[in-house]
Amino acid sequence: MKGFVDNIEQLTLDNAGFRRVLYSGKHLQLVLMAVQPGEDIGEEVHAGHDQCFRIESGQGEVLTDATRRAVQEDDAIIVPAGARHKISNTGDAPLTLYTITAPPNHRDGVVQATRAAVSEEHLTSE
Repeated sequence: MKGFVDNIEQLTLDNAGFRRVLYSGKHLQLVLMAVQPGEDIGEEVHAGHDQCFRIESGQGEVLTDATRRAVQEDDAIIVPAGARHKISNTGDAPLTLYTITAPPNHRDGVVQATRAAVSEEHLTSE
């Protein structure tokens, strides 16, 4: 069984791509993201996926259902299954973060260099 051990803070800060699936296990997935100024992750609802985000650098805003909150370095965000959510970069530098999704939501090994490169590569139709 494979696992994962590495410096998640440094990997996240060094990541320049929009989305990089770093690890996929049977029950969870670890993904790095870098959201450019003025961009967002896209509005999503995952009926069967809980998600945790950890902001490493930058500032932004999270919309969860009808609630908006500012987020910044060192903040954690928990999005329960079924909640509509979107994270936006409101700053002038990349918003770097990692997310843990349970169960996995993306194909293992997916790398998307930019927001424009996002395709329908989810494991499920959520």
